[in-house]
Amino acid sequence: MPRADQITDPVAFHGEGPVWWPGWGGLRYVDLFAGDVMSLHADGFVGRRHLASIAGAIRPRAGGGMVVGVERGFMLDDGAAAQALPELWSDTSVRMNDGGCDPDGRFYCGSMSYDDEPGRGRLYRLDADGSTSVVLHGVSLSNGIEWSPDGTTVYYIDTPTQRIDAFDYSADKGFANRRPFVDIAADAGHPDGLTVDSEGCVWVALYAGSAVRRYRPDGVLDGIVELPVTQVTACTFGGANLDELYITTSRENLPADEQPEAGALFRYAPGVCGQPARTYAG
Repeated sequence: MPRADQITDPVAFHGEGPVWWPGWGGLRYVDLFAGDVMSLHADGFVGRRHLASIAGAIRPRAGGGMVVGVERGFMLDDGAAAQALPELWSDTSVRMNDGGCDPDGRFYCGSMSYDDEPGRGRLYRLDADGSTSVVLHGVSLSNGIEWSPDGTTVYYIDTPTQRIDAFDYSADKGFANRRPFVDIAADAGHPDGLTVDSEGCVWVALYAGSAVRRYRPDGVLDGIVELPVTQVTACTFGGANLDELYITTSRENLPADEQPEAGALFRYAPGVCGQPARTYAG
């Protein structure tokens, strides 16, 4: 079974949400509980910039900079200064987690409770004008979200369901016709972040599963990439040709003397290309 290669030191406690964007000079991801954005340099050095108490997800902005899902809402960053938008809730026991952009330039980020209490999260949408709305209620641990190459299907993970779900998507109607896309047995790990390649196949990181899996558009398992650590959190395509799969990992819940590679960034050559990152229009 193929294995991913470690390409950095274990510099993150909870690496998450990798995104490749040429305007950034390459790959960025988050160290979620540190509230830091990490930047991978060509020589393998990883830069770190602190933004907030929590940095759950990032995406490029069409006009430059990035949008960030922070603890209780959103932040806009132009590379020099960051502006936090008004908080969406006041409850300090709930935080943002993972997110992504739709084909129409809107940014989504989902929430969860710190103690994993079921049903306390929501999936929020940030429009280009700064307005927000709730797309899904009653979420437990909102995680990976990404669209098919033609933009008509959105894949979404609420981790405790042990599923990847699919929705029909359109700009005017939003999400519709929710249905299970893939069920994942609990002993294989818990579905976390995901990405979709140029062939429409879904790649999902398995937290507590030491692997990333690839599923065809019909839901059939089409490949497994192994990692030497258990807490595999997310993946994205990058490189000049978008033909490299970058994989983030975490030290969360691990004793200090176990899995020394946990928290490092890994890379795998999958033989297929990804899609360019979608941008936030605001």
